[in-house]
Amino acid sequence: MRQPLVAGNWKMNGSKASVTALLDGIKQGIGDVKKAEVAVCAPYIYLPAVAAQLADTTIAWGAQNLSTEQSGAFTGEISASMLLDFSCRYVIVGHSERRSLYGESDEMVAKKVAVARAAGLRPILCVGETLDEREQGVTEQVVARQLAAVIALDGVAALRDSVIAYEPIWAIGTGKTATPEQAQEVHAFIRGHIAKAGDADVAAKVRILYGGSMNAANAATLLAQADIDGGLIGGASLKADDFLTICRAAN
Repeated sequence: MRQPLVAGNWKMNGSKASVTALLDGIKQGIGDVKKAEVAVCAPYIYLPAVAAQLADTTIAWGAQNLSTEQSGAFTGEISASMLLDFSCRYVIVGHSERRSLYGESDEMVAKKVAVARAAGLRPILCVGETLDEREQGVTEQVVARQLAAVIALDGVAALRDSVIAYEPIWAIGTGKTATPEQAQEVHAFIRGHIAKAGDADVAAKVRILYGGSMNAANAATLLAQADIDGGLIGGASLKADDFLTICRAAN
């Protein structure tokens, strides 16, 4: 059985006061989340506070990005070892905003997956298509290409200790959501594609999250799908009650 994972992606949001209040709210309600693993991915600057506040809980934490480099003259970058200094378990890699706004290629994303894994972090690898690509009917080709870069660099076994997040780009922050059937179709394709790449065991065990505007109202129907193993949650992760509702739905 694949343990569900609900991971919050706070993006560039938060303040000292709001982070403290948000985590207090999540901690107060996490007791009745028995089955799902829960994690929050915070901006770098808040990771020390997150680590301190969650140290005595079952909630994991992680970052939203990392460098491909270990150290050196890379101003503004954060390495895997720095994330480990604050006991991060997860790191989001290849989010559509990193790809579209900051020019991260499939090859760069693949290298980040490899660097994270080598350091002992669990990458949450984001894949997904634009609205134009969906309307052209090339969703599967796009997702397969994004996965292929990781497999080419590190082998299909690279996905064994990774998490995949399918995020239809047209549904991120827009209020639009793929129907449960649309989401399930792509999740099933991803699992099947990994199996065809040569490892049915990895395909059966890898957790595939849905990352396109999952919220308190639609989480239950999305999470009921056979190949949807949790959610990568954006806006709803900034509200403790909404986030907890999604976590409970994963039960």
